[in-house]
Amino acid sequence: MSAPAADEPPLWRRILAPAIEAVEEIGVVGELAFKTMAWAVRPPFRVQVMVTQLEFVGVQSLFLVGLVGFFTGIVFAVQTVYGFRRFGAENMVGGVVGLSLSREMAPVLTAIMVAARAGSGMAAELGNMRASEQIDALETMAVNPIQYLVVPRVAAGVVMVPILSLFFFIVGLGGAWLVGIGILQLDPGIFADRIRTMLQPDDLIQGAVKSVVFGYAVSLIACRHGYYASGGAVGVGQATTRAVVWSVVGVFILDTILTSMMTAVS
Repeated sequence: MSAPAADEPPLWRRILAPAIEAVEEIGVVGELAFKTMAWAVRPPFRVQVMVTQLEFVGVQSLFLVGLVGFFTGIVFAVQTVYGFRRFGAENMVGGVVGLSLSREMAPVLTAIMVAARAGSGMAAELGNMRASEQIDALETMAVNPIQYLVVPRVAAGVVMVPILSLFFFIVGLGGAWLVGIGILQLDPGIFADRIRTMLQPDDLIQGAVKSVVFGYAVSLIACRHGYYASGGAVGVGQATTRAVVWSVVGVFILDTILTSMMTAVS
């Protein structure tokens, strides 16, 4: 058996490498989150940059979020009617669809769509700025890059993801209504009444809270990978891929934690 190379890490470190990498990643994201919060409350407040990011994250994502929400509502209504008719409970479809969209599907799928479209764009843009030394140029001009580049993007995610999630919810209910009433022949009065009686303000609040957390996490993770990108064009591409992957994983982890906490409280 040949001896291990002199520069090869020990076996225990190779085994624990994924865990070590995850801990390091959490540390880097936590440090960036602290700096972002610290610089967010310090002037100057760059309103124009903020408006640009709000438009990029929110307005440009409306069509994609609405399209996904519409077909999600349709598919979920069809599947729910198919399952509930086995027990003669198809009158509950409206309430079940409303609950599912408001508490889970709207915030989670909206965050994933924003991560895929806006998050990847943030990572690619910041990565290109890092590769072309534009971030270094900002520091040379005494402009804090985190305040100028990261804070507006994170703030836009926090503001716009809840709005997009509400839009997803409304469009999804519209899709469920169209297929349920127009094709599956459900009673429109009962459909609307089940939504009114089963959907409570706490359900909408839970979805809104999740959306705020998801928006913050998605935009922060995207900025982290773009801001610290290295390795030229190849590194920018890898950073963009990692930003989307880690954002989606983070959304599901946070959703599990938040759902458990909110269920326990309620």
